[in-house]
Amino acid sequence: MKKLLFGFGIFWLFTLSVFAQEDLAPNSKSAILLEISTGRVLYEKNANEKLAPASMTKVMSMLLIMEAIDAGKLSFDDDVIISEKASSMGGSQIFLQTGEKYKVKELLKGIAIASGNDAVVAMAEKVSGSVEAFVSEMNKRAKGLGLTNTHFDNPHGLDSENHYTTAKDMSIMAQELLKHEDILTFTSIYEDYLKKNDGSSIWLVNTNKLVRFYDGVDGLKTGFTTTAGYCVTTTAKKNNMRLLSVVMNASSSDLRSKDTTNMLNYGFNSYQLNIIFNKEKDLGKIKLEKGKVKDVNIFLENDITILAKAGEQLEKYDYNIVVDDLNLPLTKNQRVGHVEIIDNEGNIIKEENLIIKENVEKANIWDLFKRTLESLNSGNTI
Repeated sequence: MKKLLFGFGIFWLFTLSVFAQEDLAPNSKSAILLEISTGRVLYEKNANEKLAPASMTKVMSMLLIMEAIDAGKLSFDDDVIISEKASSMGGSQIFLQTGEKYKVKELLKGIAIASGNDAVVAMAEKVSGSVEAFVSEMNKRAKGLGLTNTHFDNPHGLDSENHYTTAKDMSIMAQELLKHEDILTFTSIYEDYLKKNDGSSIWLVNTNKLVRFYDGVDGLKTGFTTTAGYCVTTTAKKNNMRLLSVVMNASSSDLRSKDTTNMLNYGFNSYQLNIIFNKEKDLGKIKLEKGKVKDVNIFLENDITILAKAGEQLEKYDYNIVVDDLNLPLTKNQRVGHVEIIDNEGNIIKEENLIIKENVEKANIWDLFKRTLESLNSGNTI
């Protein structure tokens, strides 16, 4: 990599109080609240305590389903035949019958809205061939995410001795799931109908009542068993800020909603997300000595944002642009380097990828010859 010989002053928001002083989730054994774009934890309570997650398990199940879809291994319109194993599942269910056929998107609705154990088993079999293989993939994915306090015995969340996670680990899974934005199409639905083969319909009502009663909530997943108590992983977006909360082991659905509401209110009322550089902003050009064009404009892959307490003062920071060693040709949206955000002590505190928005071909001999002539005629050296 090579660092360009320029830096720029930008305004950064100065201080950030990470944890609230009061107990925002007094009715829950464990809880966490964070802002999605920065990953900044705003509040936590016993966030690393291993607890039964109940149907919040389906956050990981939905993640594997969405990854299979985005990888082209599965389609929303693929057919799924309901097995005897799936139809015989207990707990929360949408009453699927052996031999029935449904589209992937219909079963995703059954998982996301009504927490159907039968639906998630059917999808586990569709994705991995068997429930056992799917659970193995769940644990492998958890390990890949660095979740050392999580282990799954099943894809649905019914109690099992070796089935556990933490509020912090659940928040990491949920953040990964939210990278697949199509999932919000399903989790944001409060009520819908699942049409069965015989022409009848099943009424699906979201187990997360906050989807209807809290402005901005559009997911993600509730859970309840006698062991786990009442749990919920919730995400909400207001203005340009998305928050994520997890509460575990509350004593009632109303109290889990109350703790979630407390945390979301605290986050939205106390913090603001500031876009300090928009990804549409042209950050200048990089030279391409052997490109079909001599230089190309560079842009941020994502907005650079900073989270801070409402009303905080601005502090001045710098950034540098670092360009990768590039091999032509280059393709549209290819990474070509990154931006380093630097604090007053010279520490790199944030990085964001740089991309280009056009294809750049490698110059041929004639292109280079013309460039040489132009340079000579202008009196410049090469």
